[in-house]
Amino acid sequence: MSVESVSAQGFARESLAVLQHLPEASREDVARAAELIADCVRADGVVHAFGTGHSQAIVLELAGRAGGLVPTNRLSIADLVLYGGDDPSVLDDPLLERRPGVAARLYDLAAPRPQDLFVVISNSGVNSVIVEMALRVKERGHRLLAITSLTHTRAVPAGQSGKKLADLADVVLDNAAPRGDALLELPGGGAVCALSTLTGVMLVQMAVAEASARLLATGEQPPVYVSANVPGGFEGNLELEKKYTGRIRRTAS
Repeated sequence: MSVESVSAQGFARESLAVLQHLPEASREDVARAAELIADCVRADGVVHAFGTGHSQAIVLELAGRAGGLVPTNRLSIADLVLYGGDDPSVLDDPLLERRPGVAARLYDLAAPRPQDLFVVISNSGVNSVIVEMALRVKERGHRLLAITSLTHTRAVPAGQSGKKLADLADVVLDNAAPRGDALLELPGGGAVCALSTLTGVMLVQMAVAEASARLLATGEQPPVYVSANVPGGFEGNLELEKKYTGRIRRTAS
């Protein structure tokens, strides 16, 4: 890649090329993901979304946003403090997501029901807490949707369990990000400008749109949020949330 390619227009050109290819390349997997989501909603389930680091941006795109499904719940390492009673200082540990037992605690704090679906997001698919969560989810009999980079995950070794996120999921959505996530190679080595957030958002919204279409096709109205910043939006959202009281969390973020 030339020096000229490392620019605003270079990133726009390269990332848009991936985004334009993504809908067709992911068509079948998005349809399968949508069926998991629609089945969960029909069964009065909740879609639990979990990721760490920058993958939390994709979690926020799925859980609790305007235009998104109401029965969605965000899981976060901060739940150890917010709901688990841990001292806030535990979050000072930069290696917390690699500590054994963290995912099991997060799962237990969420208190999911059997019909609940889990969406676990990780570009590499090999972080300890990510794989531990996926293992826990499958051990407890839930369906699991993964969003990950197959290029990256196939290029790196698995952790202690010998498993990767993609190995454990019922459906995998490939975010098409390169190894290391950054898209524009630098002449002196390394790369700049990550891709996985853009493609992850596209995949999540495609899956939600297709799940909504499947619900509508069977005469069911998708339970979706409207913006809290339009008249009546906040109050209407509260009414929709009542059905899932105690199962979805909506805190300041």
